[in-house]
Order: sequence, then C-alpha cells, then structure tokens
Amino acid sequence: MRQYKIAAIPADGIGPEVINAGLEVLDALAGRSGFILQIDHYDWGSAYYRKHGVMMPADGLAQLKSADAIYFGAVGAPDIPDHVTLWGLRLPICQGFDQYANVRPTRILPGVTSPLRDVGVGDLDWLIIRENSEGEYAGHGGRAHRGLPEEVATEVAIFTRVGVERIMRYAFDRARARPRRLLTVVTKSNAQRHGMVFWDEIAALVAQDYPDVTWDKELVDAMTLRMVCKPRSLDTIVATNLHADILSDLAAALAGSLGVAPTGNVDPQRRYPSMFEPIHGSAFDITGKGIANPVASFWTAALMLEHLGEPAAAAALMVAVEQVCAAGIMTPDIGGRSRTKEVTRAVVEAIRGANAQSYETCAPVA
Repeated sequence: MRQYKIAAIPADGIGPEVINAGLEVLDALAGRSGFILQIDHYDWGSAYYRKHGVMMPADGLAQLKSADAIYFGAVGAPDIPDHVTLWGLRLPICQGFDQYANVRPTRILPGVTSPLRDVGVGDLDWLIIRENSEGEYAGHGGRAHRGLPEEVATEVAIFTRVGVERIMRYAFDRARARPRRLLTVVTKSNAQRHGMVFWDEIAALVAQDYPDVTWDKELVDAMTLRMVCKPRSLDTIVATNLHADILSDLAAALAGSLGVAPTGNVDPQRRYPSMFEPIHGSAFDITGKGIANPVASFWTAALMLEHLGEPAAAAALMVAVEQVCAAGIMTPDIGGRSRTKEVTRAVVEAIRGANAQSYETCAPVA
C-alpha cells in the first residue's frame, strides 16, 4: 500500500480546528483509496513564539524536509505583529523550499451563492497562479534614520529572469491542461516601467512556445473590474506575488467566501516538500466558536492528494464536498447553519457511502 508522510502544522486561530477536520476527512478517505498517511504533528506558531521567542525552531526546515507534503493551518495572532508571525513561519517555509508556484483554484461550489448577480455554478471557474518566491514579497529593503524626521523605509520588488520565466512556463502549462486553454497575464507595466515591463516581455517570449494557448494581458486595476463584470471571460490567471495575493482574495469572495478557498505552495520540480493551506487566515474573531468553515481545508487536502499522485482520491473528496454543500450542510459564512463538526461529519459520511467504483472513475480535481 502506498504511504505518504505529511507534516501537519495547524498553527494559529482556527488553524487547528480546520486542520483537524481535514485530517479526519483524509483518514476516512485513505484506506479505501489504497494509501496510508503518516501524520507528523508540529506545534509551531504563535503559542510556540510566546514560549520560545521564535515561531519555529532553527532547524525547522530540516525537520520538514523528509515530508512528502506539508498541511498548514493559518498564522497570525492579535498580540503579535503580523510581519513577525508571517516572516517567522509561513514565508521561511515557502522561500526555504523554493515553493515558487502558489496555486489557487476558485469556482462556485453547488449550494453556495455568489454575491455576483446571475453568476452560478460553472460561470466562475478560475485557476490563479501566483509567483511565490520573489516580486513584491522578496523581503528586500530596510529602514534608516529611525525616529527622525528623515526616517525612510524601502521595500524592493525583485524580478529575476529565472523567477519570471519559470512561473510563466508553469502558468502556460497549467492553462494548456485546462479545457479552454486560456491564460490572462496580470501586470501594471503602464506605471511600473522596470519590473512589470520585464514581466510583460518574458510573458511574450514564453508565449511563443505555447501556440495552442490563447493569452491576453490585463492591468491589475482593470483586472478587478473584469473579475466582477466579466467572470466568464477568465480561466487561468498568472500574476505577481502581491497582485495575485489581492486578486485571489477577491476571487474567493466572488465564489462565496474565503472559507472555501484552497492554496498549494508548490515546488514543481519536487526537490522539496510542497505546502498546502486554506487561504482564510487565522480568523481570531471566530476561533473556538465551532463555526469555522472546513471546506477550504478539504479542498486544500484534495490539492495535496493530487500533488502526491492520488488524483482519483482527490476527485472523490471534492465530489463528497460538493454533495454536502449542495445538500445545504454549510457553515454560517456561506449561508448555512451547520457547525464545523457537522460539516466534517457529513463529508466523512459521504466518503464512506460512496461507491468504491467512483474512486477509479472520478475526473482529476481542477
């Protein structure tokens, strides 16, 4: 039987609630799908920081390196500055393992209502590819003359030929694999005349190797309008670290809620473990109330299974999630009245009740 080693880092806020829900669903799925999951638990995060002064130990990456994948919850706490928590845990993993492709599928699930008028299931089905290793979040810059009138802070966006070309090729490859073979490249080259013009030039060069993919270019501000007013005109989208971070949150809201949005931080070369996480954040306003939406963690788990080479199990998990949502078993953020445990239990029951044949015939998850 196939076996995979998963590093679980629930971390902060609702992270433990949704990761535990995801692990429960994965446990129900594993045996009947022909694989075993070995789960290694890590207590890193804000509570760890309060005890040790760091978000994870100095050898954290070395501890994670042997994992086949990382299943991550959320990071952030009200009493610790966000830049401390983010740069203390999540970003060191993403950058340390060169997880340069951040993959964020977005679509409206059955039973979920989009805030967009006359837009329903099938009308909004996007795959957002976010450059995840450099750009605006490269971490370069600094502060000088602190506390003085001439104090200055710089944040330097880094765009390298290697970094831009590899994310463009990844995006074109993913677009080519989808039925519409359509890619939109997001930019801001009218105002940012160095990095973004460089981004555009490399996109055009890479596009020459993909004559079967139709592509266009959109300024990031115009892209927000297009996402809201013409969602059917989009399919695969590639953008910089900052631009895609913002646009993917908008995409999740248009699909119904941040509570249903998954993410994969992927090293396409598979030199290091990739990390999979829901994008909703730590959500301390609902932590401990039992109403956190576990759907994002389930969809994230499906992305992880697909990456591990288990597409049938990934698809079966998404079928179960869609059945439960369609039945109206949903948390309050998407209009339901169910609690986290009730949604989890319903998905587990849907998995256990599925015909074994469906695990071989399900199409790969989007």
